[in-house]
Amino acid sequence: MKNNSDIKVMLKEAGILFAITLIAGLVLGFIYELTKEPIEIQRQKAVQRACAAVFSEAEEFRELSCTVDEELAAELSEDGVTVGTVYEALGADKTVLGYVLQTTSSEGYGGSIVLYMGVTLDGVLKDISILEISETPGLGMQAEKVLAPQFHEKKAGSFTFTKTGSQSESEIDAISGATITTKAVTNAVNGGLKAAARLMQGGGVNE
Repeated sequence: MKNNSDIKVMLKEAGILFAITLIAGLVLGFIYELTKEPIEIQRQKAVQRACAAVFSEAEEFRELSCTVDEELAAELSEDGVTVGTVYEALGADKTVLGYVLQTTSSEGYGGSIVLYMGVTLDGVLKDISILEISETPGLGMQAEKVLAPQFHEKKAGSFTFTKTGSQSESEIDAISGATITTKAVTNAVNGGLKAAARLMQGGGVNE
């Protein structure tokens, strides 16, 4: 049975531990509050840069509170595609020029591929920019260099890829030896085009 001295020692140690934990929590909370705003500012700047890379004519990008409806989401999921954040691309006079969409394909060779794409109101795909990719070095990792430029200023309802040389605006030359990566990027772009078209038609997206 513990004597009073042992109990006092235990209580003292517990009190010290509690005080340390409390102080550490307060310090972490203070640091979080101190850095929250600067971190958010940097995040917003990164978003603006990413959007500007795919819609250079726009002066500002405004995030929309919208989600793809269940029917369209189910359709896109068949190709392993999801649509994330959507932004309005605004001109200098605040008129809407089009949209920037974040899309993800879960069917890359090395995992998910995340990209941004800019689409004008008349359906022109301005550009795409790949944000996250973990494909095979020297093959799928060339997607930003080889695939992205092929989508520049193209107008097509959807894209296909070919291994024998593109013959039309809607065909993309596949990366040699990286068909899976090419297919994943193409599907992600097509998913974004479908979502953008529905958004501009006033359907398929929940505000």
